[in-house]
Amino acid sequence: MSKSKLSYWKNHPGSAILRLLVWLSAIITVAVMAFLVGFILIKGVGNLTPDLFALEYNSDNASLMPALINTLIITLLSLVIAVPFGIFAAIYLVEYAKKGSKLVKIIRITTETLQGIPSIIFGLFGLLFFSTALHWGYSLLSGSMTLVIMILPLIIRTTEEALLGVPDAYREASFGLGAGKLRTVFKVVLPSAIPGILSGVVLATGRIVGETAALIYTAGSVAKVPESLMGSGRTLAVHMYVLSSEGLYMDQAYATAVILLLFVLVLNWISGVCAKKLSKASGEK
Repeated sequence: MSKSKLSYWKNHPGSAILRLLVWLSAIITVAVMAFLVGFILIKGVGNLTPDLFALEYNSDNASLMPALINTLIITLLSLVIAVPFGIFAAIYLVEYAKKGSKLVKIIRITTETLQGIPSIIFGLFGLLFFSTALHWGYSLLSGSMTLVIMILPLIIRTTEEALLGVPDAYREASFGLGAGKLRTVFKVVLPSAIPGILSGVVLATGRIVGETAALIYTAGSVAKVPESLMGSGRTLAVHMYVLSSEGLYMDQAYATAVILLLFVLVLNWISGVCAKKLSKASGEK
């Protein structure tokens, strides 16, 4: 370290302490994450066997393949419903609603409040409304609709922040060239906000994949792939929870944790690639 830096830290001890705390926090965060990932890999990789990927779950083989298929179905169905609603709601709040409107304030307070509600509350609501009142029972559809309600506030808020991050100069330039409001939103503003929107979708996907409490009450824990969306089925997170709570298939539970981790990493990688391509395509236009 140079003499100028040493003298600076001596004259500004508060800055040195803050810098030390920032580095310490970063090191602790990385160390904890590395420990968790390493623990899962060490415990689970050795237990990954071809039997775990059999299409049928039984008492002799705690296969995770039905849970993996159910996870894909619930994730795709939830995102297909929640993402369009969330994006269009955010577009209304940012581009069309009057600034300072009471309705906008109520919507924002509501979305922020819903993000902090425990998932088990959503599960109980889904049980009472989708499973009981609508007579959907324990089904993938009930679980998906419950997850839609859970992730919708997250998608709205992240999309709203992404749209607010687009400079007003983009909108003014588009209006100056004669484009209308709708064309400006979908041709200029929305493409520029795609990376931020996809970040919200990734966060929502992570919450879907890792959810257990809400799905136990709505989708159930049947260890098979249902014939339709009205059938019950467990996801990977629920599968891992059931195996670990029984205490009879701990090795398979650790192996399921590895697959769950890889599943999330693959989804994040796909989202990153899509964000780069879409940003590049919008920049070329």
